[in-house]
Amino acid sequence: MGKDILLEIGTEEIPAAFLPKAIQDMEEMIRREFADMRIRHGAIRTMATPRRLCLYVTDAAERQEDRILEKIGPAKGVAYDEKGQPTKAAIGFAKGQGVDIADIRTITTDKGEYICIRKHITGEETKALLPAVFTGFIGAVPFKKSMRWSNGDFRFARPIHWILALYDDEVIPLNIENIQSGNKTAGHRFMSPGYYDVAKPADYIPTLQKHFVVVDPQARRKTILEETQKAAEEVGGKVFYNEDLLSEVTFLTEYPTAVCGSFDKDYLKLPKEVLITSMISHQKYFPVTDDKGNLLPYFITINNTLTRDPAVVRRGNEKVIRARLADAKFFFDEDQKTALDKRVEGLKQVVFHSLLGSSYDKVMRFCKLASYITDKIDPARKDAVQRAALLAKADLDTQMVNEFTELQGVMGREYALLAGESPIVAKAIFEHYLPVSAGGELPETDEGAIVSIADKMDTICGFFGVGLIPTGTADPYALRRQALGVINIILKKGYPLLLADLIDQSLAVLGPFIKKSSEDIKNSVMDFFKGRFENQLIAQGHPYDVIDAVFASGISDIPRSFKMIEALEAFKTHPDFEPLVIAFKRAGNIIKDFKNGSVNPAFFDSDAEKNLHAAYLEISGAASAKIADGDFASAFTALARLRKPIDAFFESVLVMAEDEKIRFNRQSLLEAIHGFIKQIADFSRIVTEA
Repeated sequence: MGKDILLEIGTEEIPAAFLPKAIQDMEEMIRREFADMRIRHGAIRTMATPRRLCLYVTDAAERQEDRILEKIGPAKGVAYDEKGQPTKAAIGFAKGQGVDIADIRTITTDKGEYICIRKHITGEETKALLPAVFTGFIGAVPFKKSMRWSNGDFRFARPIHWILALYDDEVIPLNIENIQSGNKTAGHRFMSPGYYDVAKPADYIPTLQKHFVVVDPQARRKTILEETQKAAEEVGGKVFYNEDLLSEVTFLTEYPTAVCGSFDKDYLKLPKEVLITSMISHQKYFPVTDDKGNLLPYFITINNTLTRDPAVVRRGNEKVIRARLADAKFFFDEDQKTALDKRVEGLKQVVFHSLLGSSYDKVMRFCKLASYITDKIDPARKDAVQRAALLAKADLDTQMVNEFTELQGVMGREYALLAGESPIVAKAIFEHYLPVSAGGELPETDEGAIVSIADKMDTICGFFGVGLIPTGTADPYALRRQALGVINIILKKGYPLLLADLIDQSLAVLGPFIKKSSEDIKNSVMDFFKGRFENQLIAQGHPYDVIDAVFASGISDIPRSFKMIEALEAFKTHPDFEPLVIAFKRAGNIIKDFKNGSVNPAFFDSDAEKNLHAAYLEISGAASAKIADGDFASAFTALARLRKPIDAFFESVLVMAEDEKIRFNRQSLLEAIHGFIKQIADFSRIVTEA
């Protein structure tokens, strides 16, 4: 039976956003480390509070597993002479490995026979290895940002104050920045300050619980859910849960408790999103709703201590939210004194980017692009689209959005409705920001979708045009998300829009702002979209080779490319698929350096040629018609009929005939077939067993 291992790194308060990933990384790191060191173990738990990171490994083996080390030396023919006696090469190899020549063995490898030695390496004791393991482990835990303190070079998320390190009941000796490890942990900063002994790992969680620290984040999350639900039920409501907020308060606390407060119900006249943003984003409060999802004049706050007098805490938080909501009401009332369309002019004072002009410049650009898109989709919607595009960014000039930036688009919608704009225009103003996250909600209305595409295309082409292109680690303007937004809106709506045309139109509108040639920018933007689309499709489970085969003919028509991928993926199960792909690859190899052929039926001198040519003409016509109708599955089924005539051709015809005219004609036929199929999908990129 193994022994338990415990490591606790005690720190100053670590930001809540750092902790979920940190404990996930810690588990993966120690699992890899123990596997590499051949230390068997049981379950691994990683836990965290703002003041500590914890690693708990159960049932760890007391020593490493033994291993056999095999070292290969010279070839047998070099190691032994004609009489079978060891040469200097063999003797030197044995000496270098610290073994007797009699211990040399011969093994057979793919390259022939070689001499080798095998050593039995006895595993070391686990407790002897742990000091080095944990010293490196602590320094390797990754964080978004780390810091140094005192005069040392060691970096961590926040300064380390104590280290608890136990192997069963023995302290693992560590020294990090002159902090010696021990068997003590710290209690809650306010309710149980001081340090407390932990005799063995099994005592760790109960000891902390006794001193008001719930170290397991899942236990704290469960407590928060139960406490907030109970508090909401007491006022006849339900908790409005937000996963981001729930995670944040879980990692902001060590001993969570809930208190319910209230605010004046007159504030419920404000838009729902204003109240939710004020409570969640600014105060970390959980809103309370009725059974229909309507907000009630209550909120729930999570404290990090047991509350001696909940009424005092309640009044303090009510005072804070009252001030917040009073500000919001003031902004809301003041903003309505200026009509939304009058605020468009104010966008001239709002900088979009120093290299791409003001928000007013941007609006004027994507208004033109939205007009072009509307003509392609539904000209009857032009008036509504143009009005929505003109007003799309007007709320950036309001006090409410200046204070609550998360409400851009939301306030534009609300102020548009209050100003008498049509509901469709108001909704499009809100929807043009969608999606706000990868995989997020997409616009429902065509008006919102059109303005969204126009806005995003202007942003992407604009930043590429001035050389601000995302790197492997940085995408400060969220261009990847915006590109996926364009792709998914077009896919959802099935719009007949060509990506190449959208880029051309956007670059033309950007005009003097762009700093490079339009052709170079276009190529870069197309490659960028291709990469985003490809990554999304792979994440959805589509085979890489199928994606590659379809993308070889371009991705400008996004819905067509997607439907083609689905059809080709299904076609892979057809019995004639792989033979056809192999024949396609064979034809491609034969005509690799052949160009500009011309088929002349007069030069056919075999039935196989005639049959293949006739099949090609008939099948290419049928497949083209199916493709024109968007029936890609039927087009691939038609192509499958080429399998037999092309196989018969290769079996009975020598393509590289001596007669130049016959050879040219046969190559031309293969070139025509290969070129036609490649326009649909490049089968040479399909992975086959043959």
